[in-house]
Amino acid sequence: MASSAALKKLFDTQQGYLTHFFEQVDYEPLREFCQAVVDCKGTVFFSGVGKSGFISQKISMTLVSTGTKSVFLNPTDALHGDIGIVDKDDLLVLFSKSGATEELIKLIPYAKAKGAKLIGVSSNAKSLLAEQCELHVYLPLERELCPFDLAPVTSTAIQMLFGDTCAVAIMQAKALTMDEYAMNHPAGRIGKRLILNVKDVMKPVAGLPLCGPGDLLVDVLVELSSKGCGCVLVVDGDGKLMGTFTDGDLRRKLGEHGGSVLQKTMAELMSGSPRVTVADAKAVEAMQAMEHPTPVSFLPVVEDIVSMKLSGLVTLHGLVNAGL
Repeated sequence: MASSAALKKLFDTQQGYLTHFFEQVDYEPLREFCQAVVDCKGTVFFSGVGKSGFISQKISMTLVSTGTKSVFLNPTDALHGDIGIVDKDDLLVLFSKSGATEELIKLIPYAKAKGAKLIGVSSNAKSLLAEQCELHVYLPLERELCPFDLAPVTSTAIQMLFGDTCAVAIMQAKALTMDEYAMNHPAGRIGKRLILNVKDVMKPVAGLPLCGPGDLLVDVLVELSSKGCGCVLVVDGDGKLMGTFTDGDLRRKLGEHGGSVLQKTMAELMSGSPRVTVADAKAVEAMQAMEHPTPVSFLPVVEDIVSMKLSGLVTLHGLVNAGL
């Protein structure tokens, strides 16, 4: 295994090759590429073979996740029927380090016959790909880091830099919002934090531990312990939330008053100004409200803060289980 110094030398060399790219690249074709993607009324297809194919597939996936309709088209399969998915409103982006990949060159006349606009991306400014595509994006490459200048370990890094940076430029051009981004990532933590509302994760009123303000604590103990919420919600006859009483409150009251506290009413023992939320609030906002000014493990959900009519309960445990 190489020494740390030798490894650092490799990284420094790679940095130099990437610096060459940044110093030599012409940004106007990159801008034209981004504009073509933004203007595309159909699907943006990406195609490539080998390592370039994997990179183009990854870039296509990045565009999809950031709001652009895109698909990877295997060039071999395209020549055996899959090109049928391409039409005149589409854009076909062909990735090839050399610009001479046989499968892509064969694909060009058939894609043109379908009416698609073609963009070539290569590190050879005088390649067949550059000649035959309507737009060519030249990615300057000094050489590969590979000692034989063969394994595509610098060219692929440059292709990735190009694709992912352009994807961000396209996001900005389309003014993609955080909510729109989240809609494309519903199973991820970001998506859940931006999409889920309190009503999506709360416990409904039915089954909640409830009691009236005139009930004695001794009569409420079963309700407090059997519903698994760590609290009881004190409501009046119209379902208006009056206060809350928790397991912690029970321990504190027993410590202060002993067994006599069991004969006190819930109106005497409850916390009368509970922190609440509403069903249409974001679930992440409810989680944040549980943290300040002092941590709590639940929030009653009310229809509105004026009527204070109880509609549910959201718990920290439930929010964590939801992936927040």
